[in-house]
Amino acid sequence: MKVHLLFETRDLDLACALPPGHEDLLCDLELPALFRAMAGEDAFLYDIAMRVVLAGVEEPVEIRYRQEVLADCLAHRDVVQRIYEVATAALSVRRGAWRYGSDLPTAILSGALDQLQALTTHLKALRAIADAHLGTFESRGMRGFVCSVQQDLDDAYFDALGHHFAQLRFDDGHLMTASLDRDNSGTGYVLRRPIRSKASWKERLGRSARETYWFSVSPRDQGAAQALSTIVGRGINEVANVAAQAADHVVRYFSTLRAELGFYLACANLHDRLAARGVALCVPEPRPWQETVLSCTGLRDVSLLLREDGPVVGNDVEATGKTLVVVTGANSGGKTTFLRSMGLAHLMLRCGLFVTADSFRASVCRQVFTHFARDEEAAMTSGRLDEELRRMSAIAGAVRPGSIVALNESFTATNEREGSEIARHVVRALLACDIRVCFVSHLFDFAESVARELSATTLFLRAPRRGTGAQDFRLEVGAPLATSFGEDVYRRLGGWLGEAGSSEHDGRAKASGHREASRSGQAAGAT
Repeated sequence: MKVHLLFETRDLDLACALPPGHEDLLCDLELPALFRAMAGEDAFLYDIAMRVVLAGVEEPVEIRYRQEVLADCLAHRDVVQRIYEVATAALSVRRGAWRYGSDLPTAILSGALDQLQALTTHLKALRAIADAHLGTFESRGMRGFVCSVQQDLDDAYFDALGHHFAQLRFDDGHLMTASLDRDNSGTGYVLRRPIRSKASWKERLGRSARETYWFSVSPRDQGAAQALSTIVGRGINEVANVAAQAADHVVRYFSTLRAELGFYLACANLHDRLAARGVALCVPEPRPWQETVLSCTGLRDVSLLLREDGPVVGNDVEATGKTLVVVTGANSGGKTTFLRSMGLAHLMLRCGLFVTADSFRASVCRQVFTHFARDEEAAMTSGRLDEELRRMSAIAGAVRPGSIVALNESFTATNEREGSEIARHVVRALLACDIRVCFVSHLFDFAESVARELSATTLFLRAPRRGTGAQDFRLEVGAPLATSFGEDVYRRLGGWLGEAGSSEHDGRAKASGHREASRSGQAAGAT
C-alpha cells in the first residue's frame, strides 16, 4: 500500500535529514513564524511543515503534482480531515506492553495479531471514506490514493485477513513437522496447515483406527512445559516474524498517510490565516532551473504578514535572464524585507505551496542558502568578519549549480575597500558555478564595479529616497548611488542636522560623526 500524495512515484521519507544550511534559513528568513501559522498549536504539524518546506523538490512536474493535490485538499478539506483523523487514530494502536517487549515467538505472534486486528478497523474506515468519495477529487495524487485504497483494501482482502486471524490463533493446537538430527534433537521445524481440527466421532468412540496420537503433560511438570513451548516457538517463529512485519507495514502506511496529509492540512491552515487578512495569494509557475526565469508582481514577505497587522507593500520584479540581483539604496527602505520575501517565495514554490504575491513565475532553484550579517555576540571567539567567512565557506562546500544564495549586507565587518573586494570574489565564484545571487549591499565600490563588468546579467534595484526622506518600502529599478541616506535615519532618531540649507555632504558628515560618537560612548560604557 502506497500513499504517494507528495511524490507521484514514492512516499515521503520521514527519516530524511534536513538540508545543509537550514539553521541559517530558519533564522534569516524568520521561518518559525511561517511554521507556527501552518501548525497552530500542533507540534506534529509544525515538524512536518518544517521538513517538507525545507526539503522541497527540484522538478516542475513534481511541484505541479503537489499544487494539484493542495487545490483538492483546500476544496474538500472536511474529507481530508476525516482521513487524517483515521490515520491518527490508527497510530494510537499499540501492541500489549508485555508482548511487545518479549522475544518469545508466541508473544510476538499474539501481539502482532492483536495489533493487526485493531488496525483492520481503521483500514475498513479508510475504505468506507474512499467508497463514499471516489468521484470527489480531481488531482492525480488524490484520485490515485482513493483508487489504491479501494483496490488494495477490497472485500477479498478483509476476508483473507479474517481467515488468517482465525488460523493463527491456533485454537486447535499447532501442527508441524520436524526431523531428527544426529543427536536425536529436533531440526527443520515447519508449521503446517491443520488438516482436520477435531478427531472424527468414530475415532473418539474407538470404532476406527487411530490416525493421531497424543500425550499430556502434567501441569506441575515445568520442564516438559518449557520443552513444548520451545518446540512450538521453533515452529511458529517464521510466521510470528511475518505477522510482526505485516503489522509494522500497516503502521508505516498510516504514519506516512498522516505525515503527507498533515502537510496539506498545515497549508490549509496557512491559507485560512492569510485569506482572513485579505492577502493576495497565487499559485506560482515553476520553470526548469536552467531557464533563469524570475518574474513577479506584488511579492510580499509572508513572515512580515504573519507578524504585523498593518498593510505590507509588495514589489514587482522582472529579472528573467539575470543571474545576479543587487539591491542598494536608502536605509530602512525595505531591502532586507524584499530579500526575505524572495527567499521565502522560492522555498514555498519548491514545496508546492502558494506564494504571497499577485503573480510569481520562477526557475526552480535546487537549493536556497542565506548569508545575513549577524550582530556581534559575547560568545563569539573571533571577529565578525571571521564568522562571516566561516559561514560563507560552509555554503561554498554545500551549494550546487542551480541554487540561489541570498546575501544581506555581507562582508561589512571590515572597511569598504576590503569588503567590496571580498564580495567581488565571492559573487564571481558563485556565478561561475551557475549559482544565482541576490545581494543587498551598502558597499558602493562593489556595486559600482558590478555595474561596469556584469551589467548585462545583473538587475539593479534601489530603495529610493522620497522628497521628504519618507519611505514607502517599494523598490524600483535603478543604478547604485554613492549614498545610503544615513541622514534620514539620523533625522528619525531626533538628531539635528544644522541649517536647512546645509549640503547633503555636510549632513552625511554629521550623521557619521553622530555614529562615531555613539560607538565611542558605547565603548566607554563597556569599559
